[in-house]
Amino acid sequence: MIKKLSEMEYGTNGSVTEIKRPSREINAIGIRVGKKVRMITKQPVKGPVVVVVGEMEVALGFHTASDVMVEVN
Repeated sequence: MIKKLSEMEYGTNGSVTEIKRPSREINAIGIRVGKKVRMITKQPVKGPVVVVVGEMEVALGFHTASDVMVEVN
């Protein structure tokens, strides 16, 4: 099932399938098409989300996370 990164549930894993914004903004923090991600936490009311990419924890704003599409396992 394809979801926005911002819609993933806590502790779920997935693979990035599409980035709907200039990818260089997100590539710089390690998020690329094909990369595995795991949702760690997200703040309420459109707050930031924290995911693990490889061995690194990355925080993304809600709107940025909404532009990253993930195939959820």
